[in-house]
Amino acid sequence: MTSIDVQDLTKEYGSKRAVDHLTFSVLPGRVTGFLGPNGAGKSTTMRLVLGLDRPTSGIATVGGRAYATLHEPLREVGALLDAGAAHGSRTARDHLRALAASNRIPERRVDEVLEEAGLASVARRRVKTYSLGMRQRLGIAAALLGDPPVVLLDEPSNGLDPEGIIWIRELMRRLAQEGRTVLVSSHLMNETASFADHLVVLGRGRLLADMPMREFIDARVQPRVRVRTTDDGALSALLASNGIEAVEGEDGRWTALDARVEDIGRLTSAAGLPILELASEEGTLEQAYLDLTATETEFAATPNPTEPQEA
Repeated sequence: MTSIDVQDLTKEYGSKRAVDHLTFSVLPGRVTGFLGPNGAGKSTTMRLVLGLDRPTSGIATVGGRAYATLHEPLREVGALLDAGAAHGSRTARDHLRALAASNRIPERRVDEVLEEAGLASVARRRVKTYSLGMRQRLGIAAALLGDPPVVLLDEPSNGLDPEGIIWIRELMRRLAQEGRTVLVSSHLMNETASFADHLVVLGRGRLLADMPMREFIDARVQPRVRVRTTDDGALSALLASNGIEAVEGEDGRWTALDARVEDIGRLTSAAGLPILELASEEGTLEQAYLDLTATETEFAATPNPTEPQEA
Protein backbone atom coordinates (compact mmCIF):
# COMPACT_ATOMS: atom_id res chain seq x y z
CA MET A 1 0.00 0.00 0.00
CA THR A 2 1.49 3.32 -1.13
CA SER A 3 0.38 5.89 1.42
CA ILE A 4 1.72 9.25 2.56
CA ASP A 5 2.58 9.05 6.25
CA VAL A 6 3.41 12.06 8.39
CA GLN A 7 4.61 11.30 11.90
CA ASP A 8 5.16 13.98 14.58
CA LEU A 9 6.34 16.35 11.86
CA THR A 10 7.62 19.77 12.93
CA LYS A 11 9.21 22.57 10.91
CA GLU A 12 10.53 25.78 12.40
CA TYR A 13 11.84 28.85 10.61
CA GLY A 14 13.72 30.78 13.27
CA SER A 15 11.21 31.50 16.02
CA LYS A 16 8.19 30.63 13.86
CA ARG A 17 6.79 27.10 13.93
CA ALA A 18 5.15 26.52 10.55
CA VAL A 19 4.31 22.87 11.20
CA ASP A 20 3.60 21.73 14.73
CA HIS A 21 3.89 18.00 15.55
CA LEU A 22 1.67 16.82 12.70
CA THR A 23 0.62 13.20 12.44
CA PHE A 24 -1.71 11.90 9.72
CA SER A 25 -1.85 9.46 6.81
CA VAL A 26 -3.17 9.87 3.28
CA LEU A 27 -4.48 6.53 2.04
CA PRO A 28 -4.94 5.18 -1.48
CA GLY A 29 -8.29 4.85 -3.20
CA ARG A 30 -9.69 8.22 -2.19
CA VAL A 31 -9.14 11.93 -2.78
CA THR A 32 -7.98 13.67 0.40
CA GLY A 33 -8.64 17.40 0.57
CA PHE A 34 -5.92 19.32 2.39
CA LEU A 35 -7.46 22.45 3.91
CA GLY A 36 -6.51 25.32 6.16
CA PRO A 37 -6.28 29.12 6.25
CA ASN A 38 -3.34 31.00 4.71
CA GLY A 39 -0.26 30.30 6.80
CA ALA A 40 -1.70 27.05 8.23
CA GLY A 41 1.29 25.01 7.03
CA LYS A 42 -0.21 23.13 4.07
CA SER A 43 2.42 24.09 1.49
CA THR A 44 5.23 23.59 4.01
CA THR A 45 3.93 20.11 4.80
CA MET A 46 3.82 19.21 1.11
CA ARG A 47 7.36 20.47 0.65
CA LEU A 48 8.49 18.34 3.58
CA VAL A 49 6.82 15.27 2.08
CA LEU A 50 8.62 15.96 -1.21
CA GLY A 51 12.01 16.50 0.42
CA LEU A 52 12.19 20.15 -0.63
CA ASP A 53 12.60 21.21 2.99
CA ARG A 54 14.12 19.33 5.91
CA PRO A 55 11.96 18.88 9.01
CA THR A 56 13.09 20.21 12.36
CA SER A 57 11.83 16.91 13.78
CA GLY A 58 9.58 14.04 12.81
CA ILE A 59 9.34 12.21 9.50
CA ALA A 60 7.33 12.19 6.28
CA THR A 61 7.37 9.13 4.04
CA VAL A 62 5.81 7.91 0.80
CA GLY A 63 5.22 4.18 0.73
CA GLY A 64 7.33 3.88 3.86
CA ARG A 65 10.35 5.66 2.35
CA ALA A 66 11.64 9.22 2.46
CA TYR A 67 11.25 10.97 -0.89
CA ALA A 68 15.00 11.66 -1.07
CA THR A 69 15.71 7.91 -1.16
CA LEU A 70 13.50 7.24 -4.20
CA HIS A 71 15.66 6.23 -7.19
CA GLU A 72 13.23 7.44 -9.88
CA PRO A 73 10.89 9.75 -7.96
CA LEU A 74 8.59 10.68 -10.86
CA ARG A 75 7.60 7.03 -11.12
CA GLU A 76 6.64 7.05 -7.44
CA VAL A 77 5.25 10.53 -6.76
CA GLY A 78 3.74 13.16 -9.04
CA ALA A 79 3.43 16.69 -7.69
CA LEU A 80 2.25 20.13 -8.71
CA LEU A 81 3.39 22.85 -6.33
CA ASP A 82 4.21 25.72 -8.68
CA ALA A 83 2.71 26.15 -12.14
CA GLY A 84 5.59 28.49 -13.02
CA ALA A 85 8.28 25.86 -12.51
CA ALA A 86 8.79 25.13 -16.22
CA HIS A 87 11.46 27.23 -17.99
CA GLY A 88 9.71 29.80 -20.16
CA SER A 89 12.05 29.41 -23.14
CA ARG A 90 11.38 25.69 -23.49
CA THR A 91 8.44 24.23 -25.31
CA ALA A 92 6.00 22.22 -23.23
CA ARG A 93 7.05 19.05 -25.03
CA ASP A 94 10.77 19.66 -24.41
CA HIS A 95 10.09 20.39 -20.75
CA LEU A 96 8.38 17.04 -20.33
CA ARG A 97 10.99 15.22 -22.46
CA ALA A 98 13.73 16.43 -20.12
CA LEU A 99 11.79 15.22 -17.09
CA ALA A 100 11.12 11.88 -18.76
CA ALA A 101 14.77 11.33 -19.69
CA SER A 102 15.95 12.03 -16.13
CA ASN A 103 13.65 9.32 -14.78
CA ARG A 104 13.95 6.77 -17.61
CA ILE A 105 10.33 7.32 -18.65
CA PRO A 106 9.55 6.37 -22.30
CA GLU A 107 9.18 9.39 -24.58
CA ARG A 108 5.80 8.15 -25.81
CA ARG A 109 4.52 8.96 -22.33
CA VAL A 110 5.20 12.67 -23.00
CA ASP A 111 2.68 12.74 -25.85
CA GLU A 112 0.17 10.75 -23.79
CA VAL A 113 0.10 13.23 -20.90
CA LEU A 114 0.09 16.23 -23.25
CA GLU A 115 -3.01 14.76 -24.88
CA GLU A 116 -4.59 14.02 -21.50
CA ALA A 117 -3.94 17.57 -20.30
CA GLY A 118 -5.41 19.08 -23.47
CA LEU A 119 -2.07 20.58 -24.58
CA ALA A 120 -1.26 18.43 -27.62
CA SER A 121 -2.10 21.19 -30.08
CA VAL A 122 0.20 23.72 -28.34
CA ALA A 123 2.94 21.31 -27.22
CA ARG A 124 5.59 22.97 -29.43
CA ARG A 125 4.90 26.49 -28.21
CA ARG A 126 7.24 28.06 -25.68
CA VAL A 127 5.96 27.97 -22.14
CA LYS A 128 6.38 31.74 -21.74
CA THR A 129 3.51 32.18 -24.23
CA TYR A 130 1.16 30.10 -22.08
CA SER A 131 -1.64 31.50 -19.98
CA LEU A 132 -1.83 30.64 -16.27
CA GLY A 133 -4.38 27.94 -16.99
CA MET A 134 -2.17 26.38 -19.68
CA ARG A 135 0.82 26.41 -17.32
CA GLN A 136 -1.37 24.73 -14.73
CA ARG A 137 -2.27 22.00 -17.20
CA LEU A 138 1.42 21.55 -18.02
CA GLY A 139 2.24 21.18 -14.33
CA ILE A 140 -0.45 18.53 -13.97
CA ALA A 141 0.88 16.75 -17.09
CA ALA A 142 4.32 16.69 -15.45
CA ALA A 143 2.83 15.24 -12.26
CA LEU A 144 1.26 12.42 -14.28
CA LEU A 145 4.32 11.76 -16.45
CA GLY A 146 5.67 8.78 -14.49
CA ASP A 147 2.19 7.25 -14.00
CA PRO A 148 2.82 7.46 -10.22
CA PRO A 149 0.78 5.75 -7.48
CA VAL A 150 0.91 8.96 -5.39
CA VAL A 151 -0.16 12.42 -6.58
CA LEU A 152 0.09 15.73 -4.67
CA LEU A 153 -1.55 18.82 -6.12
CA ASP A 154 -1.42 22.31 -4.63
CA GLU A 155 -4.35 24.48 -5.80
CA PRO A 156 -4.77 22.54 -9.08
CA SER A 157 -7.83 24.56 -10.18
CA ASN A 158 -5.94 27.86 -10.06
CA GLY A 159 -6.25 29.66 -13.41
CA LEU A 160 -8.38 26.99 -15.05
CA ASP A 161 -11.54 27.86 -16.99
CA PRO A 162 -14.82 26.02 -16.23
CA GLU A 163 -13.99 23.21 -18.67
CA GLY A 164 -10.59 22.83 -17.05
CA ILE A 165 -12.08 22.72 -13.56
CA ILE A 166 -14.43 19.90 -14.62
CA TRP A 167 -11.47 18.09 -16.21
CA ILE A 168 -9.25 18.25 -13.11
CA ARG A 169 -12.18 17.23 -10.89
CA GLU A 170 -12.85 14.14 -13.00
CA LEU A 171 -9.13 13.39 -13.23
CA MET A 172 -8.70 13.35 -9.45
CA ARG A 173 -11.69 11.08 -9.03
CA ARG A 174 -10.35 8.70 -11.67
CA LEU A 175 -6.90 8.56 -10.09
CA ALA A 176 -8.47 7.62 -6.75
CA GLN A 177 -10.71 5.01 -8.37
CA GLU A 178 -7.58 3.45 -9.85
CA GLY A 179 -6.30 2.98 -6.30
CA ARG A 180 -3.84 5.86 -6.21
CA THR A 181 -3.14 8.12 -3.26
CA VAL A 182 -4.32 11.66 -4.03
CA LEU A 183 -3.68 14.70 -1.79
CA VAL A 184 -5.13 18.01 -2.98
CA SER A 185 -4.63 21.37 -1.28
CA SER A 186 -7.26 24.01 -2.04
CA HIS A 187 -8.88 27.17 -0.72
CA LEU A 188 -12.03 26.61 -2.82
CA MET A 189 -14.52 24.97 -0.48
CA ASN A 190 -17.27 24.35 -3.03
CA GLU A 191 -14.77 22.82 -5.43
CA THR A 192 -13.21 20.64 -2.72
CA ALA A 193 -16.68 19.42 -1.76
CA SER A 194 -17.16 18.23 -5.35
CA PHE A 195 -14.21 15.85 -5.39
CA ALA A 196 -12.88 15.05 -1.88
CA ASP A 197 -13.77 11.91 0.04
CA HIS A 198 -11.64 12.66 3.10
CA LEU A 199 -10.32 15.83 4.72
CA VAL A 200 -7.17 16.80 6.57
CA VAL A 201 -7.51 20.31 8.04
CA LEU A 202 -4.67 22.37 9.51
CA GLY A 203 -4.67 25.54 11.60
CA ARG A 204 -1.49 27.38 12.63
CA GLY A 205 0.55 24.29 11.79
CA ARG A 206 -1.54 21.93 13.92
CA LEU A 207 -3.91 19.16 12.90
CA LEU A 208 -7.53 20.23 13.42
CA ALA A 209 -9.38 17.41 11.67
CA ASP A 210 -8.71 14.12 9.88
CA MET A 211 -11.96 12.43 8.86
CA PRO A 212 -14.36 11.63 5.99
CA MET A 213 -15.84 14.78 4.51
CA ARG A 214 -19.48 13.95 5.29
CA GLU A 215 -18.62 13.23 8.92
CA PHE A 216 -16.72 16.53 9.11
CA ILE A 217 -19.74 18.49 7.88
CA ASP A 218 -22.31 16.66 10.00
CA ALA A 219 -20.21 17.10 13.14
CA ARG A 220 -20.12 20.87 12.79
CA VAL A 221 -23.28 21.99 10.98
CA GLN A 222 -26.71 21.52 12.47
CA PRO A 223 -29.06 19.65 10.07
CA ARG A 224 -32.26 21.47 9.14
CA VAL A 225 -35.47 20.65 7.31
CA ARG A 226 -37.56 23.01 5.21
CA VAL A 227 -41.28 22.26 5.39
CA ARG A 228 -44.45 23.94 4.08
CA THR A 229 -48.04 22.95 4.85
CA THR A 230 -51.63 24.13 4.47
CA ASP A 231 -52.02 24.42 8.25
CA ASP A 232 -49.21 26.45 9.87
CA GLY A 233 -50.77 26.36 13.31
CA ALA A 234 -51.04 22.57 13.36
CA LEU A 235 -47.46 22.21 12.09
CA SER A 236 -46.10 24.59 14.74
CA ALA A 237 -47.94 22.77 17.51
CA LEU A 238 -46.84 19.34 16.21
CA LEU A 239 -43.18 20.27 16.10
CA ALA A 240 -43.27 21.99 19.50
CA SER A 241 -44.96 18.99 21.14
CA ASN A 242 -42.13 16.78 19.88
CA GLY A 243 -39.39 19.11 21.12
CA ILE A 244 -38.40 20.34 17.67
CA GLU A 245 -37.51 24.00 17.39
CA ALA A 246 -38.83 25.63 14.23
CA VAL A 247 -38.67 29.08 12.67
CA GLU A 248 -41.32 30.46 10.32
CA GLY A 249 -40.06 32.27 7.23
CA GLU A 250 -41.68 35.12 5.36
CA ASP A 251 -42.44 32.85 2.40
CA GLY A 252 -44.63 30.52 4.47
CA ARG A 253 -41.95 27.89 4.82
CA TRP A 254 -40.90 26.59 8.21
CA THR A 255 -37.35 25.58 9.08
CA ALA A 256 -37.07 22.77 11.61
CA LEU A 257 -33.71 22.98 13.37
CA ASP A 258 -31.55 19.99 14.24
CA ALA A 259 -33.97 17.68 12.44
CA ARG A 260 -33.99 15.12 9.63
CA VAL A 261 -36.41 14.81 6.73
CA GLU A 262 -37.41 11.29 7.73
CA ASP A 263 -38.30 12.45 11.28
CA ILE A 264 -40.49 15.32 10.09
CA GLY A 265 -42.04 13.11 7.43
CA ARG A 266 -43.09 10.45 9.96
CA LEU A 267 -44.54 13.03 12.37
CA THR A 268 -46.59 14.88 9.76
CA SER A 269 -47.78 11.63 8.18
CA ALA A 270 -48.91 10.21 11.52
CA ALA A 271 -50.74 13.47 12.27
CA GLY A 272 -52.43 13.48 8.85
CA LEU A 273 -51.01 16.92 8.13
CA PRO A 274 -50.98 17.89 4.42
CA ILE A 275 -47.44 18.68 3.25
CA LEU A 276 -46.69 20.91 0.27
CA GLU A 277 -42.91 20.86 0.62
CA LEU A 278 -40.43 18.79 2.61
CA ALA A 279 -36.72 19.10 1.94
CA SER A 280 -33.43 18.70 3.74
CA GLU A 281 -31.09 21.68 4.01
CA GLU A 282 -27.70 19.96 4.06
CA GLY A 283 -24.79 21.67 5.74
CA THR A 284 -21.99 22.71 3.41
CA LEU A 285 -18.26 22.15 3.62
CA GLU A 286 -17.76 25.91 3.69
CA GLN A 287 -19.98 26.29 6.77
CA ALA A 288 -18.23 23.49 8.62
CA TYR A 289 -14.76 24.69 7.64
CA LEU A 290 -15.40 28.27 8.74
CA ASP A 291 -16.85 27.05 12.03
CA LEU A 292 -13.74 24.97 12.74
CA THR A 293 -11.12 27.50 11.63
CA ALA A 294 -12.73 30.71 12.94
CA THR A 295 -10.05 31.10 15.61
CA GLU A 296 -7.20 29.69 13.52
CA THR A 297 -6.98 32.33 10.80
CA GLU A 298 -3.67 34.16 10.97
CA PHE A 299 -4.48 36.70 8.24
CA ALA A 300 -8.01 38.09 8.53
CA ALA A 301 -9.50 41.22 7.04
CA THR A 302 -11.07 43.71 9.43
CA PRO A 303 -13.83 46.20 8.57
CA ASN A 304 -12.76 49.74 7.74
CA PRO A 305 -13.76 51.79 10.79
CA THR A 306 -14.46 54.83 8.61
CA GLU A 307 -17.13 52.98 6.65
CA PRO A 308 -20.65 52.51 8.01
CA GLN A 309 -21.32 48.97 9.19
CA GLU A 310 -24.39 46.96 8.32
CA ALA A 311 -26.82 46.40 11.14
